[in-house]
Amino acid sequence: MTLTGPVVLAVLFAALLHASWNALIKSATDKSLDTALIHSLGLVAALPILLVTGLPAAASWPYLATSTAIHVGYYVALSGAYKHGDLGLAYPVMRGSAPLLVALSSLAVMGERLSSLAWLGVAGICAGVLTLGLSRGHGQPGGHRGKALGFALANACIIALYTVVDGLGVRASGNAAAYVGLLFVFDGLPFLALVMWRRGPQGRPAALRYMAGRLHVAWLGTLASLASYGIALWAMTRAPVAVVAALRETSVLFAALIGTLWLRERFGLQRAIGTAVVVAGVMALRFG
Repeated sequence: MTLTGPVVLAVLFAALLHASWNALIKSATDKSLDTALIHSLGLVAALPILLVTGLPAAASWPYLATSTAIHVGYYVALSGAYKHGDLGLAYPVMRGSAPLLVALSSLAVMGERLSSLAWLGVAGICAGVLTLGLSRGHGQPGGHRGKALGFALANACIIALYTVVDGLGVRASGNAAAYVGLLFVFDGLPFLALVMWRRGPQGRPAALRYMAGRLHVAWLGTLASLASYGIALWAMTRAPVAVVAALRETSVLFAALIGTLWLRERFGLQRAIGTAVVVAGVMALRFG
């Protein structure tokens, strides 16, 4: 279980894809519907994968069921974070905090131990997240910085939980592609059902019209999400889960750039410092 050059490059590409589909959700006028649409389309995108790979080993099915349930909470917290805060705040807090929790969890559950340099990286991540969370200029019309931070920190815990579950599951599956394919078959439908139930009979026609208009954009998010997580899970069969999770969170750098260049979000000095410290901490954790 070593982190080779090709694995590093693959996970960095997965990080870019992950930041990209998060930016698509952030750019939407209805975050919950876009999140539900992107991940419900995963059912269609994943079926061809299963036709080629077949089903994963039966030993991985309990992990798949657990991960599917956890992901419902992930989507609720994700859409809530983007409703109340901008991409440059919510994304680094969610993704920057998760490696710390993954490292602690993988030590307890999987026996993966970190070096002193890696724990120094953990401290860097915490400092960077705190800097981002206390920075100004994250507001948006109708936004609420405290609520955004609350959703983002809750989602960091959820991300760590499903990362460890899926790390164990993909190793038991015998085939990373089969595992991620079946995960995406079940993954998005529960959250879509929850969102449509919340809209009620009167709101559902408008929701369906909105999703029909966003279908072409949502497909890009679906393919990016499927490829991003598939690459990460494949990497976890070849390197320690905590290391892959940390390297994947270099996506905070891509998210900061996308938020500034595409979404026209403010990129002040404190945000720059906070993002740089988070990325430095993640890289120290990876190389440790």
